[in-house]
Amino acid sequence: MDEDVTSVHITKGLTSSTILDLIEEYPNLEEITCCPSIFNRISKNYIDALDQLDITVSKKYNWGAKPKYSSLEKDVLDLAKKGKKAKEIAGLLNISQNKVYYLLRKNKQGIKFSNYSKKHDYEEVKSLKEEGLKPKDIASKLDIPLRTVYYILNNK
Repeated sequence: MDEDVTSVHITKGLTSSTILDLIEEYPNLEEITCCPSIFNRISKNYIDALDQLDITVSKKYNWGAKPKYSSLEKDVLDLAKKGKKAKEIAGLLNISQNKVYYLLRKNKQGIKFSNYSKKHDYEEVKSLKEEGLKPKDIASKLDIPLRTVYYILNNK
């Protein structure tokens, strides 16, 4: 039972059992709204009976989907603009990291996260090359794959 609710919007036809369920669930009910197509199908007897109970039945256009994340989107955007990483935002707002990325894409925000960190020290590899060491020696000294050394040296 929800005693605070005074207005309810219905999306199905109004029947005697539906009326009883609504009155039982919402004891302080004052208004029932529905779309015009449903309103036109409600029996005049039901409308009169509800009028005697001081409950009005009226048409209300309730079209379109309601925003699902409105306040959540705002929070995600604010935190992203402050420089927080996606993982931090997800932890703060108790949502998944994928949802953070989804909400940013949905709002077409060009916010990029600096999640990418280099696994190996590029500068050290280049400085060892400048000292005259061969790629194979650099790989064994730094304990990294030879292929990675060539990748770093060829990417200028």
